[in-house]
Amino acid sequence: MTTSTSASPRIEHIDWGAMTVTGLGTGKDFKLWPGGGRAWDWSETGTRHVPGIQPEDVEELLATGATTIILTRGMWRALRTQQSTLDHLEQAGATVHVLETREAVEKYNELATAGEPVAGLFHSTC
Repeated sequence: MTTSTSASPRIEHIDWGAMTVTGLGTGKDFKLWPGGGRAWDWSETGTRHVPGIQPEDVEELLATGATTIILTRGMWRALRTQQSTLDHLEQAGATVHVLETREAVEKYNELATAGEPVAGLFHSTC
């Protein structure tokens, strides 16, 4: 993956189990970054609600040149983030926000609209 100077795509709509992202369409969970994104398939790294988001889940985001990373906890805050993931992001120099999904979407869109190189992992259910 190469670094991009393109804007991060906006999240147009979020509801239980469904998100709509500009240029990417509708899906359940997304990885978004400056210039694009894709569906977030937890099975790629074996992610589960507990112990949560792993360092491997954020590698793709860091590779895009994003300086701020948004990690969602899910709508019911059931998704955790491993401490090793937070440590990894800190070592990479990223600013990190770990928020409930709707709060995360609001923060992400705010930063994306301001032209910040923001990336995130978005989980639209529990």
